[in-house]
Amino acid sequence: MVDWFEEWFDEDYALLYAHRDAEEARLAVGQALEAAPELASGPVLDLGCGAGRHLEILRGTNPLAFGMDLSRALLRLAPTHLRPWLLRGDMRRLPVKAGSLSGICLWFTPFGYFPDAENRRLVHQLADLLRPGGVLVMDYLNAGLVTRTLVPEDILERAGVRVLSRRGFEGDRLVKRMELTRLDTGERRDALESVRLYLPADLQEMTAAAGLRLRRAMGTYAGDAFHADSPRWIGIFRKD
Repeated sequence: MVDWFEEWFDEDYALLYAHRDAEEARLAVGQALEAAPELASGPVLDLGCGAGRHLEILRGTNPLAFGMDLSRALLRLAPTHLRPWLLRGDMRRLPVKAGSLSGICLWFTPFGYFPDAENRRLVHQLADLLRPGGVLVMDYLNAGLVTRTLVPEDILERAGVRVLSRRGFEGDRLVKRMELTRLDTGERRDALESVRLYLPADLQEMTAAAGLRLRRAMGTYAGDAFHADSPRWIGIFRKD
């Protein structure tokens, strides 16, 4: 059986999330570098890098930064000059030596895709890849806010595609089922997103168990402190 994340991250995904642009990435990476200057030197992995919008900006500061993603389609959308610094692979099987990285970045919720035990195992694996003093940046949704404000259904149109999205909670997961229709041809496609919901306390517990200490929690890409109504939960962790 093919997992949802093996099918969805393609050109349609890039179209739907095109508003997540280079300017947002520039703001996010700038704040991360301020909170975690360790990202400015040594090997840093942008995991789940997609088409490389964060990686391109990070490499302006750190020429040893590189990215990895499972999606061939998104990697093909990366700028040509980034491609030598991109790997394709599953984040659960990283071709990286233990203790070799200065930092790992997980931008725009590439975490929570798997069952709980696998998610927790992934955190331990990421911690093992960091050298002492290395940092992990985890950009995740604010589960509390999502739970309180979920919009069950909406429709949007973007670049000639109508997207009907239905959202709900299925056990401990946030699930979005999408129906995409191309307005010129009527061609239809279904897509799915499914993310395990973790509260900030859950994330801090699992990272602490892996030997990572929370340095700072931000609630926006502009670096504002996290609070209950923040749109994001962005944790900066250090390996002791």
